[in-house]
Amino acid sequence: MSRLRRREALWFYLFASPWIIGFVVFLLGPMIASVYISLTDWDSFTPPKWVGLQNYTRLLTDDPVFWKALWNTFYYAAISVPLGLVIGLWLANLLNKQVRARKVFRTLIYLPTLVPLVATAMIFKMVLAPSGPLNDVLGILHLPGPSWLLEAVWVKPALILLSVWGAGGATVLLLAAMKGIPRELYEAAEVDGASAIRQFWSITVPQLTPIIFFNLIMGLIGAFQVFSQVYILTKGGPNNASQMMVPMLFDEAFNFYHMGYASAISWLLFAVILVFTLLAFRTARRWVFYETEVK
Repeated sequence: MSRLRRREALWFYLFASPWIIGFVVFLLGPMIASVYISLTDWDSFTPPKWVGLQNYTRLLTDDPVFWKALWNTFYYAAISVPLGLVIGLWLANLLNKQVRARKVFRTLIYLPTLVPLVATAMIFKMVLAPSGPLNDVLGILHLPGPSWLLEAVWVKPALILLSVWGAGGATVLLLAAMKGIPRELYEAAEVDGASAIRQFWSITVPQLTPIIFFNLIMGLIGAFQVFSQVYILTKGGPNNASQMMVPMLFDEAFNFYHMGYASAISWLLFAVILVFTLLAFRTARRWVFYETEVK
């Protein structure tokens, strides 16, 4: 390289070095260390004892709590993610209408995402109490109000209800994408006699598929890593009915001091998230459309 090229390269690595150092020290290094720890029996106080694949074998063949937590996580993700997408799309379509005080409504829809998750969980703990406001409303409608967080049948729906509360983030992205759809497309559809519903499904939804896909990926990753809601509201109970992968990992690592076992759980969770993310990208070719793309 010429002297100028070497100087430019030096400045590039100098400005990029904070990120590179942070990545190696705080992300890549701990990931490599966790791979080794997952192959050991370590309580974080005594030297690690090499056990090979024993932690993974125990997880997959001799730990019913793990399979229960995995099923609960699948259940939570399979319902909360599509439900959040549908509600976000519905709210974005409503907020895109020419109505009075729409800016106020947009602010109110997005406001729950600004509230810390811990505070939201504490509020929902009071709302979902046996004598809480939600059951009071159900009582007015002459419907039986369950013990949402104390019954195995209702605890996962309660957590899903809490996840829907934060749909404002996806709504804002979808609303911004709606504003970018050319008005000419709707005018041409009106000339052809297309109804409002037909315009929504044939114009709005296809134009929004990149944002829907982004929300799907982020929603899947977030759903598989759900922690705060479970830990604050139920701690995995009753009888592991709401136990999820990350709360189980936390318990094994910081309550029982099974660091090797917890590291094995984390890598299995990483594999699950990776598989579902790759599947989403694989299927995206069939339903995600971009402006510059011709199919």
